[in-house]
Parts: sequence; structure tokens; C-alpha cells
Amino acid sequence: MVHERRERIYIRKDIILKLVEHGELNQSQLMSYCGLNNVKHREVVEELVRRGLILRVEEPWGSKKIIKYTASEKGKELAREILEPYEALFPRGEEDG
Repeated sequence: MVHERRERIYIRKDIILKLVEHGELNQSQLMSYCGLNNVKHREVVEELVRRGLILRVEEPWGSKKIIKYTASEKGKELAREILEPYEALFPRGEEDG
């Protein structure tokens, strides 16, 4: 159980940091850059929207719509104050133990 929770935490962190880094990403780009599956991880993205950490915008594109995401001010602050310093202290690739 702890492992599953940890993975969700890292997924959330990756999503916020990628959006801060790139400014705006469409849904496909965001999932690709974060190594996520659109169907499997959609709920994690929507949770971040509900909590106000990222913003979701739908833009018409012909008869379809494009979904784009950006980090909200709250998300940018979280990245600046907590996530970026954490990533600097504990870079990815360092194994525990």
C-alpha cells in the first residue's frame, strides 16, 4: 500500500513540475512528458485540477476540442517552495537504501 501511495505522490509532482517547466501542454504532451497513460492516470490529473494546482482549458479545434493544462499560481508556488527544492535535495535516480 505504501508503494502505491508513493507513486501517486511522484506522479503529482511530475505533472506540476512539467507544467511549470513548459508553461502549457496539451493533454497528449503532458501524459507523454510524464510517462503516463491517459486512461489510467486521468483521475490524478483531474484531482490536481479540483485542488486548484493546475488549470484545464478546452479549446475548439474543428469539430473536436483540445484540452490544455497549465500550472495555476497555487501550483507554481508549490513547485517553487516545495517541489523544486525537494528535487534538488533528492534527485531522481538516487535509490533508497
